[in-house]
Amino acid sequence: MPLEIICNDITKMRVDAIVNAANSRLQQGGGACGAIFAAAGADKLRDECNRIGYCPVGSAVITDGYALPAKHIIHTVGPVWQGGGYNEEKLLSSCYTNTLELALKHGLSSVAFPLISSGIFGYPKDEALRVAVSAIGSFLLKYDMMVYIVIFDRAAYKISDKLFKPIKAYIDEKYAEKHTSRINPDDVGNRIGESFTEMLLRLIDESGKADPEVYKRANLDRKQFLKISSNLKYKPGKNTALALAVALELDLDRTADLLRRAGYALSPGSRFDLIVEYFIREGNYNIFEINEALFAFDESLLGA
Repeated sequence: MPLEIICNDITKMRVDAIVNAANSRLQQGGGACGAIFAAAGADKLRDECNRIGYCPVGSAVITDGYALPAKHIIHTVGPVWQGGGYNEEKLLSSCYTNTLELALKHGLSSVAFPLISSGIFGYPKDEALRVAVSAIGSFLLKYDMMVYIVIFDRAAYKISDKLFKPIKAYIDEKYAEKHTSRINPDDVGNRIGESFTEMLLRLIDESGKADPEVYKRANLDRKQFLKISSNLKYKPGKNTALALAVALELDLDRTADLLRRAGYALSPGSRFDLIVEYFIREGNYNIFEINEALFAFDESLLGA
């Protein structure tokens, strides 16, 4: 199942488990941790945490969700930022991996994370987000689970300048160009009459990838992929079609060809299209990183 980045209050998420960025002694703190305790029912949650007693940095423990819409709370302890030279990235990555493995062990199918360590622990938000997307993305390529990264305040959300600036420059450059079409359909070899699904299945066979690898790399769940692959006349949404093009690592010409089978085209007037196009031109087909950028530019995400 896919990864979504959303703006919300994590205490309102209706999932199997929300994640608390905890301290090692599992005591009620401030910020999101304090809000989670208050929303769950501080006394009952405090009693259960006291019985557990301790959680090392990078590890995770699970409790009941009590009064929360979520069934459970998974508490994980992120590292305090000390400049990056004290194993912080590995420890932060372990928070996500250990939390997801604990959720898997307990048979949970949906988890909502805050941006761990990015508050009073001082981890730079852009770096914290990069680690989160990388760790969660790696897990989702192996297992089926619905995972959210919940951002409480969009104004506090940002991607690194290293990623943001070249994307912004690319968008500005393409907006300034005076043409209306980037790819000429006559330049792309067409198979007359081939539907979107027929072309998709052919490209999957040619790629040598198994179906699960494709739909996971497209940030789709199995049910949605089966709906597409079992209906030769299926017309997906544009975001879904583009997600599958990314999963198959198609170049721009073949991406445009696949989109046309579903009735769409890449537009130089669409910021969403230009961001995806930028990543394809760069040869970066990591859909989770693409969605990180799309979210930062307040665009819809690929896949889910």
